[in-house]
Amino acid sequence: MNNNENIQLHLSQVKTLIECNQQTESQEPTQNSIELKNLLYQLATGPIARILEELSDDDRQIVWQLTPDSRKEEILLEIEDSVRVELLFEAEPRIESTQIRVFDLFEGRLRQIPIETRKDLARAKPIWVDLVSPEEEQLNWASEIFGVELSDPQDLTDLETSARFYVEDNGEVHLHSDFLLDREDESRNVMVAFILHNGTLFSVRNEELPVFRLQRLRARAQSGYVTEAKDVLLDLYAADVEYSANALEDVYSELETVGKHVYGSDMTDEESAKILASIAEEEDLNGRIRRNVLDTRRALSFLMRGKFLSETQHEDVREILRDIESLDGHTAFLFNKINFLMDAIVGFVNINQNKVIKQLTIISIIFMPLNFFAGVGGMSEFSMMTQGMPWHVSYFLFTVAMVLVGWITYVCLRYFEKRKLKSNAATIRKHI
Repeated sequence: MNNNENIQLHLSQVKTLIECNQQTESQEPTQNSIELKNLLYQLATGPIARILEELSDDDRQIVWQLTPDSRKEEILLEIEDSVRVELLFEAEPRIESTQIRVFDLFEGRLRQIPIETRKDLARAKPIWVDLVSPEEEQLNWASEIFGVELSDPQDLTDLETSARFYVEDNGEVHLHSDFLLDREDESRNVMVAFILHNGTLFSVRNEELPVFRLQRLRARAQSGYVTEAKDVLLDLYAADVEYSANALEDVYSELETVGKHVYGSDMTDEESAKILASIAEEEDLNGRIRRNVLDTRRALSFLMRGKFLSETQHEDVREILRDIESLDGHTAFLFNKINFLMDAIVGFVNINQNKVIKQLTIISIIFMPLNFFAGVGGMSEFSMMTQGMPWHVSYFLFTVAMVLVGWITYVCLRYFEKRKLKSNAATIRKHI
């Protein structure tokens, strides 16, 4: 049995255990979970990565929670980028406790130093201090120990645009940049404050971001990935551009699905409204991506102009800027595509409205002569004209005449309409 067959066999076993876990009563899922956990413990990291790629979103999260923590980092290195970002984002709670993450360099890799007290932080010699929703006490610890001025993350959005990139008199380099956070239910830009001081990078923000998890994973796993604090900063910007590119791919996929629906068949007004709402969401995400990469470009340009970077780092920045240029072209193309789709859908709405108006017009034309005859039939002259004839016979004949006139009017309208269509078609063929 080859490797692919083994993976398919294990995938089938995993799906069966998950299904049994969902269908059985409350006392059974524990046993199924144990069997699934034992199966994952026996498998190598490669097969687990392939299985995670094949599973649905909900099943993937179940398997990921049962995967041994000691093997998760190895699995993330082998898995597809889109799945990795999803797992990194869902691996931790969305609302996390306040914390400080401190990293130093050990054998060419980032190493996280456990910080529980102020003394632990004072003993550390980090190249990166990452603060996520820090308390005031934690900000004070870092400020006093490292002699750096750290901003409260609650105040980051109050900064003027001109005050987002600057250098203090003591040499501190301050950058306030937007990072994209793309969720299924919403997308937004999260402000992050960076401070470079005495060879250490400080980052302060309100919430966890997939880009930061991905950077920590890569730097811990790959020797020589970073050598100093500015490498960490540049890699965070590069990862943000990569994350934005993945989000753009999702926009492409969503618009392709919408386009097939738009071009494939007629749409009702209700379907048009739903599609317009979907397109509006993609337009909002596309705009946020464009704003995000624009902000990243400004930050990188500031670092280059300030001569803070080495020649190697300058080359890295130029590579990131080239990636941003390519994303600019994609966002502009998507903006045009979104406008085209919205115009097409509005056109469908107008066509549907014209059909309704046309139907009402036809009905009005048909009933125009009938209204005339109905008015005549209600006059006293009609009674005088039908003297000597029983009233029910006269009104029956009058009703038959009205139906006949209505039918003749409808047939005439259809005839002239078909004649006009044939004339237009002949004109088009003549010009072609």
